[in-house]
Amino acid sequence: MEKPSSFMQASVAPGIARKKNKSRYQARGRQVDPFAHAEVTRLLGDRSRDRDFLLEHLHLLQDEFGCLATNHLAALASEMKLSLSEIYEVATFYHNFKVVEEISDAPQRTIKVCDSLTCALKGSNKLRQELGTEFGADIHITHGACMGRCDKAPVIRMDNHYIENATLDAARQAINSRDRKATDNKFPSFADYCEAGGFEKLKKLYSSELTIDDVINTLKQSGHRGLGGAGFPHAIKILSVRSIDGPRLMAVNADESEPGTFKDHHYMNSNPFQFLDGMLIAAHLVDAQAIYIFLRDEYPDSAAILQSAIEEITGADLNKGRDIILRRGAGAYICGEESAMLESLEGKRALPRHKPPFPAHVGLFGRPTLINNVETLYWLPDILEKGPAWYKDGGRNGASGRRTFSLSGHVKKPGVYRVPAGITASELIEEYGGGMLDGHHFKAYLPGGASGGLLPATMADISLDFGSLEKHGCFIGSAAVIVLSDQDDFKEVSRNLMRFFEDESCGQCTPCRVGTTKALDLMTDDAWDFGLLQELSAVMQDASICGLGQAAPNALLCLMKYFPEELS
Repeated sequence: MEKPSSFMQASVAPGIARKKNKSRYQARGRQVDPFAHAEVTRLLGDRSRDRDFLLEHLHLLQDEFGCLATNHLAALASEMKLSLSEIYEVATFYHNFKVVEEISDAPQRTIKVCDSLTCALKGSNKLRQELGTEFGADIHITHGACMGRCDKAPVIRMDNHYIENATLDAARQAINSRDRKATDNKFPSFADYCEAGGFEKLKKLYSSELTIDDVINTLKQSGHRGLGGAGFPHAIKILSVRSIDGPRLMAVNADESEPGTFKDHHYMNSNPFQFLDGMLIAAHLVDAQAIYIFLRDEYPDSAAILQSAIEEITGADLNKGRDIILRRGAGAYICGEESAMLESLEGKRALPRHKPPFPAHVGLFGRPTLINNVETLYWLPDILEKGPAWYKDGGRNGASGRRTFSLSGHVKKPGVYRVPAGITASELIEEYGGGMLDGHHFKAYLPGGASGGLLPATMADISLDFGSLEKHGCFIGSAAVIVLSDQDDFKEVSRNLMRFFEDESCGQCTPCRVGTTKALDLMTDDAWDFGLLQELSAVMQDASICGLGQAAPNALLCLMKYFPEELS
């Protein structure tokens, strides 16, 4: 027999015992704790274990235990027949999930203070510091992205309770109180809505008294467009979905997370049946097998309203057996991008898909999918009842119809306003916003939320409509107008917006993931390297996969272009 080589002989140092191999029958990886498994199975009950229920099950666990402990995640992985890494990567992707090693590691209470632009303008950063000083030893005080209540800034979130127009005294009282008052939402009941003619056009569609071609032609004549940001003609989108053989699906994007935007929240809470009426009409137009409503986690009041309304609609068989599935998001601005929302609905990280194919052809679960936001659907019953001329009536500066704006910032009357399309920022502020707050002078405005750019008050006579702002480096998007004054630090405004995009980047593509971080680093300096920032912005705009990275530098570029005096 050949002698062992010198390498083999020296592989174990003298005096050190050779480590025994693990038993071939010993299981590898994190083992499922029987007690945790029993808790998870009890909680899930007879709910589906399919992958697309993952976010719902994570919400169940967090609602029950206040956090997502690793032993529960391992048990959930076992129940859903997924790897722990698949569960963990989803749980850690979304801001509102609290992943901890042990339940005892989780803070007993967490308070989120909104630090998006409008709340920051209203002093939320100072409020967060004051809360940290007073309660930081016992309560986890952290930041929160836009909470969709910008007309009542600053806003604080404690679990599913919100403090609007928050002050230190109000926060102190809420922290020490066990009383949690529900939001007082008043809207027409199901009976009232039906008595006023609600669901009549839907019923005529079901009976073929009104044809699908009739509806599509009416939408074409009205010029109805998507009102979530892109403004794509609605009739063309419907025809695109119908061009692909079924079965088809429908997804409603109710995840309005753009800072400064809160109009969908308003419409869902003020007249949910009109929104659901329009949703069912659109679903019938494409013969959708099921409807998925993706609702942002920051709207628990809307969730309760919609769940109750859906039950009434289903009880009246107005859905005609079509499933209406309400799903909660978990805090991710990227879910506003339609393909990222679909990934989330499928129980995955919300990473935008490469296009083509487009979701109209290959969407949710690979099926052709009609995607609309809440307000787009909200107007369908009125358009069909009152006609295209009604929808196109009004408008200013060459625009037609009316448009819903979310107005916030340094104005006396922030809120949701349905106004003539094409209105200017100065008209919106003076006629609807009550003018500027006392002591503030109008200096600038964001016409389309955080991603829509930044313009000076000297350009406040531009028509706010699709196609009118692009030549100035801006766009109207979701029509979220944030008003700035002479008391604002414009460098800090720009940092706030870039910090938001850095925090919300999904991390999939380098131009966005690294670009936002690098831009923010450069913007922290007193003296900005304009050439490098412009070059970096061009890379982000040209090479990012989706609109988040492409729009992230808009406000920065506008600041450098229109406000050089603020950067000197």
